[in-house]
Amino acid sequence: MAISAQQVKELREETGLGMMDCKKALTEAGGDKEKAKDILRKKGLKAAEKRAGRSTGEGTIGAYVHFNGKLGVIVEVNCESDFVARSDDFKEFVQDVAMHIASTSPDCIGRDEIDPELLAKEKAILVEELKKVPEQAREKAMEGKLVKGFYAQHCLLDQPFVKDDKKSVADVLNALIAKTGENCKIRRFTRLQLGEE
Repeated sequence: MAISAQQVKELREETGLGMMDCKKALTEAGGDKEKAKDILRKKGLKAAEKRAGRSTGEGTIGAYVHFNGKLGVIVEVNCESDFVARSDDFKEFVQDVAMHIASTSPDCIGRDEIDPELLAKEKAILVEELKKVPEQAREKAMEGKLVKGFYAQHCLLDQPFVKDDKKSVADVLNALIAKTGENCKIRRFTRLQLGEE
């Protein structure tokens, strides 16, 4: 099946990835844009996994202050080189993440940072909720509820991205890693709201 330049252009605009990557994904997906997006997402995850161990000594600190001046976020995002840290794609990601944090108020970056007591309480609640679910399906049902509910509420990387809720923040980060060819990570953030302690 022939892939048109328009199809490649549309996929590129929606994913922010390179033309050749988009063309290959569309060819592999038989022209189906949604399948091509899935293919690109999987490749992005593989690329991110390969780069995960590489040092991230560069980066930038971004800030977002809400128009009324009563809410602000400072976020540090790291990468491997100053070249990537100064790129428009990287800077845009940092700004978007700061805005996302202002909007969603996550407690932590990833699942490994969740307070074990808070997670244990949530699991205890879910055990009660899932008593009517057949025993062999309970573990899978609990994991699904944790991912879609608890983790998406508390963990930045699990949250649906505010600019495109079909992707998680982790998906957007992995797309940046695939595009820049460098390991990138959200290191820390602070969210301040006037009057909040």
